[in-house]
Amino acid sequence: MLKWLIRNRLAAFEREFGYDVSYVRHLLDVDTRAFLRFARIAGFSAYRKDVPREVYHAVKVVGAVAEDCGPCTQLCVTMALKDKVDPRVLATVLAGTEAMMPDDVRLGVRFARAVLAHDAAADDARAEIVERWGERALVSLAFALTSARFYPTLKYALGHGKACQRVVVGEETIAPVRRPHTTATPTTLRA
Repeated sequence: MLKWLIRNRLAAFEREFGYDVSYVRHLLDVDTRAFLRFARIAGFSAYRKDVPREVYHAVKVVGAVAEDCGPCTQLCVTMALKDKVDPRVLATVLAGTEAMMPDDVRLGVRFARAVLAHDAAADDARAEIVERWGERALVSLAFALTSARFYPTLKYALGHGKACQRVVVGEETIAPVRRPHTTATPTTLRA
Protein backbone atom coordinates (compact mmCIF):
# COMPACT_ATOMS: atom_id res chain seq x y z
CA MET A 1 0.00 0.00 0.00
CA LEU A 2 2.80 2.43 0.92
CA LYS A 3 4.66 1.78 -2.34
CA TRP A 4 1.44 2.33 -4.28
CA LEU A 5 0.91 5.74 -2.62
CA ILE A 6 4.53 6.71 -3.23
CA ARG A 7 4.33 5.66 -6.87
CA ASN A 8 1.23 7.83 -7.34
CA ARG A 9 3.01 10.83 -5.80
CA LEU A 10 6.02 10.25 -8.03
CA ALA A 11 3.80 10.03 -11.11
CA ALA A 12 2.10 13.31 -10.14
CA PHE A 13 5.50 15.00 -9.71
CA GLU A 14 6.58 13.65 -13.09
CA ARG A 15 3.47 15.05 -14.77
CA GLU A 16 3.66 18.42 -13.03
CA PHE A 17 7.29 19.11 -13.87
CA GLY A 18 7.91 16.96 -16.97
CA TYR A 19 10.77 15.26 -15.13
CA ASP A 20 11.74 11.59 -15.32
CA VAL A 21 11.89 10.14 -11.79
CA SER A 22 13.14 6.68 -12.84
CA TYR A 23 16.08 6.94 -10.44
CA VAL A 24 13.68 7.56 -7.55
CA ARG A 25 11.54 4.57 -8.56
CA HIS A 26 14.76 2.57 -8.67
CA LEU A 27 15.46 3.54 -5.05
CA LEU A 28 11.93 2.57 -4.07
CA ASP A 29 12.24 -0.81 -5.82
CA VAL A 30 15.61 -1.57 -4.24
CA ASP A 31 14.73 -0.63 -0.66
CA THR A 32 11.74 1.28 0.68
CA ARG A 33 13.73 2.40 3.71
CA ALA A 34 16.44 3.82 1.44
CA PHE A 35 13.73 5.72 -0.43
CA LEU A 36 12.26 7.08 2.81
CA ARG A 37 15.67 8.36 3.87
CA PHE A 38 16.12 9.94 0.46
CA ALA A 39 12.68 11.58 0.70
CA ARG A 40 13.79 13.54 3.77
CA ILE A 41 16.07 15.58 1.53
CA ALA A 42 13.03 17.25 -0.05
CA GLY A 43 12.42 19.35 3.07
CA PHE A 44 16.06 20.35 3.14
CA SER A 45 16.05 21.34 -0.51
CA ALA A 46 12.83 23.37 -0.20
CA TYR A 47 13.98 25.57 2.70
CA ARG A 48 13.88 29.23 1.67
CA LYS A 49 13.73 32.12 4.12
CA ASP A 50 14.36 35.85 3.67
CA VAL A 51 16.08 35.59 0.27
CA PRO A 52 14.56 36.83 -3.01
CA ARG A 53 13.17 33.95 -5.04
CA GLU A 54 15.22 34.97 -8.10
CA VAL A 55 18.45 34.67 -6.10
CA TYR A 56 17.42 31.36 -4.53
CA HIS A 57 16.57 29.79 -7.88
CA ALA A 58 19.65 31.24 -9.59
CA VAL A 59 21.86 29.55 -7.00
CA LYS A 60 20.06 26.24 -7.56
CA VAL A 61 20.55 26.54 -11.32
CA VAL A 62 24.27 27.29 -10.89
CA GLY A 63 24.60 24.17 -8.71
CA ALA A 64 22.75 21.93 -11.17
CA VAL A 65 24.72 23.23 -14.17
CA ALA A 66 27.98 22.66 -12.28
CA GLU A 67 27.05 19.00 -11.85
CA ASP A 68 26.32 18.71 -15.59
CA CYS A 69 22.90 17.11 -15.26
CA GLY A 70 20.60 18.41 -17.98
CA PRO A 71 17.34 17.00 -16.58
CA CYS A 72 18.18 18.36 -13.11
CA THR A 73 18.98 21.77 -14.56
CA GLN A 74 15.73 21.71 -16.52
CA LEU A 75 13.83 20.79 -13.35
CA CYS A 76 15.43 23.72 -11.47
CA VAL A 77 14.41 26.06 -14.30
CA THR A 78 10.87 24.64 -14.48
CA MET A 79 10.45 25.03 -10.71
CA ALA A 80 11.78 28.60 -10.89
CA LEU A 81 9.34 29.47 -13.67
CA LYS A 82 6.51 27.96 -11.64
CA ASP A 83 7.63 30.20 -8.76
CA LYS A 84 7.26 33.18 -11.13
CA VAL A 85 10.96 33.90 -11.69
CA ASP A 86 11.45 36.04 -14.80
CA PRO A 87 12.60 33.79 -17.68
CA ARG A 88 15.06 36.49 -18.78
CA VAL A 89 16.80 36.26 -15.41
CA LEU A 90 17.11 32.48 -15.74
CA ALA A 91 18.43 32.89 -19.28
CA THR A 92 21.21 35.19 -18.05
CA VAL A 93 22.16 32.70 -15.34
CA LEU A 94 22.29 29.81 -17.82
CA ALA A 95 24.22 31.87 -20.36
CA GLY A 96 26.63 33.12 -17.70
CA THR A 97 26.12 36.76 -18.68
CA GLU A 98 26.66 38.39 -15.30
CA ALA A 99 26.54 41.92 -16.73
CA MET A 100 22.90 41.32 -17.71
CA MET A 101 21.85 39.92 -14.31
CA PRO A 102 20.03 41.99 -11.70
CA ASP A 103 22.42 42.96 -8.90
CA ASP A 104 20.90 40.59 -6.32
CA VAL A 105 21.03 37.65 -8.73
CA ARG A 106 24.62 38.46 -9.70
CA LEU A 107 25.57 38.38 -6.00
CA GLY A 108 23.94 34.95 -5.60
CA VAL A 109 25.60 33.59 -8.74
CA ARG A 110 29.02 34.88 -7.72
CA PHE A 111 28.55 33.40 -4.26
CA ALA A 112 27.55 30.01 -5.69
CA ARG A 113 30.45 29.93 -8.14
CA ALA A 114 32.96 30.94 -5.46
CA VAL A 115 31.63 28.28 -3.07
CA LEU A 116 31.86 25.62 -5.80
CA ALA A 117 35.44 26.70 -6.50
CA HIS A 118 36.31 26.83 -2.78
CA ASP A 119 37.44 30.36 -3.57
CA ALA A 120 38.03 33.01 -0.91
CA ALA A 121 35.72 35.33 -2.89
CA ALA A 122 32.89 33.41 -1.22
CA ASP A 123 33.74 35.17 2.05
CA ASP A 124 32.95 38.64 0.70
CA ALA A 125 29.82 37.42 -1.08
CA ARG A 126 28.69 35.61 2.08
CA ALA A 127 29.14 38.76 4.16
CA GLU A 128 27.15 40.79 1.65
CA ILE A 129 24.35 38.20 1.60
CA VAL A 130 24.10 38.30 5.39
CA GLU A 131 24.15 42.11 5.34
CA ARG A 132 21.38 42.30 2.70
CA TRP A 133 19.06 39.52 3.82
CA GLY A 134 20.32 37.95 7.06
CA GLU A 135 21.58 34.60 8.29
CA ARG A 136 18.46 32.65 7.28
CA ALA A 137 18.99 33.81 3.70
CA LEU A 138 22.55 32.49 3.83
CA VAL A 139 21.32 29.14 5.15
CA SER A 140 18.68 29.09 2.39
CA LEU A 141 21.31 29.64 -0.30
CA ALA A 142 23.67 27.09 1.25
CA PHE A 143 20.85 24.52 1.24
CA ALA A 144 19.84 25.48 -2.32
CA LEU A 145 23.37 25.01 -3.63
CA THR A 146 23.96 21.78 -1.72
CA SER A 147 20.65 20.21 -2.74
CA ALA A 148 21.12 21.24 -6.38
CA ARG A 149 24.32 19.21 -6.36
CA PHE A 150 22.98 16.25 -4.37
CA TYR A 151 20.39 15.03 -6.86
CA PRO A 152 22.66 14.98 -9.95
CA THR A 153 25.37 13.20 -7.99
CA LEU A 154 22.91 10.55 -6.84
CA LYS A 155 21.53 10.15 -10.36
CA TYR A 156 24.98 9.70 -11.88
CA ALA A 157 25.98 7.27 -9.11
CA LEU A 158 22.88 5.16 -9.83
CA GLY A 159 23.49 5.28 -13.60
CA HIS A 160 20.66 7.70 -14.45
CA GLY A 161 22.63 10.92 -15.09
CA LYS A 162 22.40 12.78 -18.39
CA ALA A 163 24.72 15.63 -19.40
CA CYS A 164 23.52 19.20 -19.91
CA GLN A 165 23.08 20.16 -23.53
CA ARG A 166 20.07 22.43 -23.87
CA VAL A 167 17.62 23.85 -21.35
CA VAL A 168 14.23 25.33 -22.23
CA VAL A 169 13.36 28.63 -20.53
CA GLY A 170 9.89 29.74 -21.56
CA GLU A 171 10.06 29.92 -25.35
CA GLU A 172 13.86 29.98 -25.54
CA THR A 173 16.33 27.08 -25.69
CA ILE A 174 19.70 27.79 -24.08
CA ALA A 175 22.97 25.87 -23.96
CA PRO A 176 24.13 26.36 -20.35
CA VAL A 177 27.60 27.77 -19.82
CA ARG A 178 29.39 25.35 -17.55
CA ARG A 179 32.30 26.92 -15.72
CA PRO A 180 35.14 25.03 -14.13
CA HIS A 181 35.16 25.02 -10.34
CA THR A 182 37.51 27.96 -10.15
CA THR A 183 37.21 31.71 -10.24
CA ALA A 184 40.90 32.14 -11.00
CA THR A 185 41.81 33.91 -14.20
CA PRO A 186 44.10 32.20 -16.72
CA THR A 187 46.96 34.49 -15.73
CA THR A 188 46.55 33.40 -12.11
CA LEU A 189 46.92 29.77 -13.14
CA ARG A 190 50.26 30.28 -14.89
CA ALA A 191 53.33 29.41 -12.87
